[in-house]
Order: sequence, then C-alpha cells, then structure tokens
Amino acid sequence: MSHTSTLRTAAHGTAREPAERFASVFHRFARLSASGGIVLLMCAVAALIWANSPFGSSYFGLFNQVLSVELERPHIHLEKPLVVWINDLLMAVFFFLVGLEIKREILVGELASVRRAALPIAAAIGGMVVPGVIYAALNWGQPTLRGWGVPVATDIAFALGVLMLMGTRAPIGLRVFLTSLAIVDDLGALIVIAVFYTEQLNLEYLGLAGIPMALMIGASIARVRAPWVYLVIGGFLWYFILKCGVHATIAGVLSAMTIPASPRVDTRRFVDSSRAALDHFERHGEEAERIRLNADQRAAARVLARNCKLIESPLHRLEHALHGWVAFFILPLFALANAGVQLSAEGIGELIRGKVTVGVVLGLVLGKPVGIVLASLLAVKLRIAELPSETTWRHIIGAGCLGGIGFTMSLFIASLAFTDPAGLDAAKVGILAGSAISGVLGLGVLLTIPRGSAQRQSRQ
Repeated sequence: MSHTSTLRTAAHGTAREPAERFASVFHRFARLSASGGIVLLMCAVAALIWANSPFGSSYFGLFNQVLSVELERPHIHLEKPLVVWINDLLMAVFFFLVGLEIKREILVGELASVRRAALPIAAAIGGMVVPGVIYAALNWGQPTLRGWGVPVATDIAFALGVLMLMGTRAPIGLRVFLTSLAIVDDLGALIVIAVFYTEQLNLEYLGLAGIPMALMIGASIARVRAPWVYLVIGGFLWYFILKCGVHATIAGVLSAMTIPASPRVDTRRFVDSSRAALDHFERHGEEAERIRLNADQRAAARVLARNCKLIESPLHRLEHALHGWVAFFILPLFALANAGVQLSAEGIGELIRGKVTVGVVLGLVLGKPVGIVLASLLAVKLRIAELPSETTWRHIIGAGCLGGIGFTMSLFIASLAFTDPAGLDAAKVGILAGSAISGVLGLGVLLTIPRGSAQRQSRQ
C-alpha cells in the first residue's frame, strides 16, 4: 500500500490557480482506488447500449474500420481493423505495465518471500485450474473447447475496485492477498496466451525478435536508465513478435522484464546530497519571490529535482507514468471496443442455454471461489502458507468470489479463442454475466463479516 498520501508538496495550502481548481475534481476522482474500475464499467455499459441502440451499426462500423500502417525503410506493412489495433497494440502497453508489476512484486513485493508468496500463488493456481476444468467438462469434444482459457482470468482493476468499496471491512492483509493473487493470475494468463493461443510460429521472425530482446537485456546489464531506449527497441520487438505468430502483447511483458529495477544512487547519498541542496537553498534567501532572480536557489532546486529522479528506478518511474494512461484510457477503450454485443430476447435465451455461456458463467461464479478457497486451505493445512493478518476464511471466500470478475482479461482471451462471431458473443455474455454475479456475491459475503472479527479471532 502507498504511504505518499501523508506527504505534501510545497504548493499544498497555497491559493490555487483557476485551472488547478477546475482540475481538482478530476484529480480527487483519479485518486480513488475504485476509480479505474468505475470508468471501465461505464465504458462496458456504454458499449452494450451503443451496440443495441438504433446506432448499433455505427458501433460495429467504427471498430471494424480497417487502418493500415506502411513504412518503406524499414519495410513495414500492417493492415488491421481498429479493434485489432486496440487489442494488439494498446493492450501490449497494458501487459507491459502488468510485467512491471510482476517484476516489482517478485523483487520487493509480496512475491519476494517464499512464505508470503505461497498463499497467493496456490490460490491463483487453484483459481485457474478449477474454472478451466468446469468449462472443459461442459464443452468436451466440441470446437468450443478452445474457449477453456476464458474463465481462468481475474480482472485486477475490477476486483480491487469492488473490494475497496468495503472500506474498513476489508483488512489490509486481504487487499494484499487479492492483489498478489491477481498478479500471479495475470502471469498465468500470459502463459496460457503464449502456449495455447499461438496458431503457427514463423521461425524467421521469431529469430529476428531475439535481436531487440538481446539489445534490451544488454542495455539493462549496462545499466542504461533512459526509458525511451527500452521503449524504442521494444517497438521493434512488438513488431517481430506480432509477425512470428505469438500474440503481440507478450512483447510488452518481455520488454518489462528488462527494465532496471534499482535506483542510480543509494538512500544515504540521496539524503546527504538533498540535505546539502536544501541548506544551500535556505542560505541564499528566504523570500519566495526572490527565486526568480536568485541563481543559487534555482541551482539548488535543480539538484533536488535530479536527486529525486536518481533515487527512483526506471521500473518505478515507468509504472507510475503508465498507470493513469492504462487505467483511464487503454482499458476503458478496450472495454468500449470489445464489450459490445447485440442482444435480443431470442438471442439471449439461445446464448444462455449454450455451453459456451454456461461454461464461462459456471467457471467464473463457481470455479473461481472453489479453486481459490480449496487451494488456499490446502496450502495452510500443509503449513507452507498462512492466512494474512486480520483475515478469516470468510474473507478468503469473499476474495475468491471477487476473483470471478474476469472481464478485461477474459474478454481478451475470448477474442483469441473464438474466431466466429457467434462463439465470441456467447463468451462475452458469459463474461459479463459471470463477472457481475461474482462481484455481487463477493460483496455479499464480505458484508456479512462483522467489523473486527479477525482481530477477535486472533485473540482467542
């Protein structure tokens, strides 16, 4: 959890400029933990309304509009519908951020310790295996079996957004558990995409992809810290991965693994240098307006700014810079482009009775909590893990239900699993229904937990 809310900038408490006052309402909304999920939900609802309105043809016409990119040197030609550009290119940025989060958690987060990582890893594995088995059992021997990967995913933004609505009823340990579980789940979904949804490998482009990958690894070893270097080389990696047959979003995760995670200076040097700069600033004037004419104070301010840049690793800088873009632009746009499905009374009845929709709904609503809770129980009973502080088994059941909110990742895998519109629509209906039911069930279970029940249990 972040503790930056206890800090204040120099501007805190001063009179705001008109533009700042106008923007403050948006800043307050963006700071809400559930805000990304709220925007995502609004875009999904908007897609459903738009697709089923009298203007539905414009929805499908817009996102099926073919856009092409062609360069002579180097020779690059790509021609795809807008929805595919969103799914292949913009979602690669999302998976790049996911890769950064996975690397951070492994290095310094909840996944850095085997003891702490055991519970979310076990829960994530159980929460992927059971839904996949349920879907496969219902669709065995059918072409629709290919969609088994749809219900295995958890949408971290939605799940955490719903959990944050619980306020103090959700202990910090439960939030950390669900976050770590969702990150491991994302890693598992990436493996599923790379292994099971790769149609045919082009070995020539796969070999070419090794060149930018080697360059980024070399840059990381050489401690190159300019993020633009990795982003430019990563663009070539994305193109070669796309052309070799592996889904292009995998390039985002591979690129993230090469981003340096250590700062350029240690904390002692940062503190000493920054304190010296502050002392220098104070010695050369106290009146705020003199900063415009005082070269010594401006120099001290520049040293402070550079120190702040040096103490933060490229991984953390990129993660911070991308989070807002992903939460409030890329994922909502993805939801808008992919959640639209035309519904009718007869069509809904047919979809609900279909094995794809039933398999996805049961996988998310039943398979996720059963898999998460049973795997967690087994890990605790075998004494390879323990429950987070202030957390009871009812909390874990509630978190397991919230794990059934598949949405973004499930929609993404569905777009890879089903090439026929009927199968894709059936999967979308299952994802939307299953995610909604899971969210309501998770909230319902957590609301039945009395405040402070975990603390009382731990004292007994």
